[in-house]
Amino acid sequence: MKRRVVITGMGTVNPLANNPASYWEALIAGKSGIDKITRFDTSDFAVQIAGEVKNLDQSDYFEPGETRRMDRYAIYAMISAMQAMEDSGIDLDALDHNKAGVIVGSGIGGIETFEDQTRSLVNRGPRRVSPYFVPMMISDIAAGYISMRYNLKGPNYSVTSACATATHAVGNAVRHIQYGDADFMVAGGAEASITPLAVAGFQNMKALAKWDGNPTEASRPFDKERCGFIMGEGAGVVTLEDYESAKARGANIYAEIVGVGYSADAYHITMPAPEGEGAARAMQIALDDAGLNPGDVDYINAHGTSTPLNDATESAAIKNVFKDYARDGLIVSSTKSMTGHLLGAAGGIELLAVVEAIRNNLVPPTINYENPDPDCDLNYSPNEPTEKDITVALSNTFGFGGHNAVVAVRQV
Repeated sequence: MKRRVVITGMGTVNPLANNPASYWEALIAGKSGIDKITRFDTSDFAVQIAGEVKNLDQSDYFEPGETRRMDRYAIYAMISAMQAMEDSGIDLDALDHNKAGVIVGSGIGGIETFEDQTRSLVNRGPRRVSPYFVPMMISDIAAGYISMRYNLKGPNYSVTSACATATHAVGNAVRHIQYGDADFMVAGGAEASITPLAVAGFQNMKALAKWDGNPTEASRPFDKERCGFIMGEGAGVVTLEDYESAKARGANIYAEIVGVGYSADAYHITMPAPEGEGAARAMQIALDDAGLNPGDVDYINAHGTSTPLNDATESAAIKNVFKDYARDGLIVSSTKSMTGHLLGAAGGIELLAVVEAIRNNLVPPTINYENPDPDCDLNYSPNEPTEKDITVALSNTFGFGGHNAVVAVRQV
């Protein structure tokens, strides 16, 4: 029999806030973390806005010089993991370190380091490339750092599945606990790709919103005038435990992850499958894994990227799975309207939003929803939070390459 898996700790840095409590407050207030890019000169860029992490004091977490050989994405992952570990209240002396692991992924990894070291190679020659270039850049290094800090010797790796990364990481961690590979896992995703090369690439792909107005109004999921996603950065990390062990030690249990669903579109490198066929299968698999019926779900935190194709196909996928209930009882919202799209970290911070929605019986809003789209005709909690008894919620994440990952979360 599979063991029950619960969330006992949470951590995040993101465009809205640098801790979970402040993040939830900002979501419910309908605040936006989108603004002009400050990280580099955007004068020659058609896209000049993003969701940057703000006012993060690394000295609260690291000794001087400790982060000198860490990429920004790994720093975000480490800080979020440190918050989650402290929040969990886990006794490291009592923990079986061989049964405690880490799965923290990144969609892109250390691209800031990659760009910096490429400039060194081109402008100063190969001898000036840092010997730490490779370990700073690779997408698995955040998981390695976290395991070394806490001496976690169980399953340890990263997942890379574009924008589904963090949800795959959490789902895999759940399964390691369910089947006895581990008793305690740290899981989530991190991203720091607001860099010239990444922004130029997404911009020229025509995936990003070219928005000339107020930056806070640019991310508008499900709105008829949506025109692309806004890049964000940060990390979202949780600690997961076997329910019986967490209960026995008196842990603060936030929620239970009861279902995991993965699928592939097998259709196109960037476009979702027609009618969201792959997304619908992932949601249905998560429901089946949890032993739930569609009518048991109260809220879906949508992938909701603010791109024309994603929002329409995700809405169609939800209707395909939930039928009439999709319009009659279900509430959907996209917190990307406030954070932008954190790519490989999106599923991490959105899982935190789902957990808090369940705990507070409150659906965060989809802000900037002004112009209804006939292809997006669900209840998106437009512009204001919605009070609703929430027992079960889904967190949807879908990535380039046709990667789909969904987790079902239940009140404990």
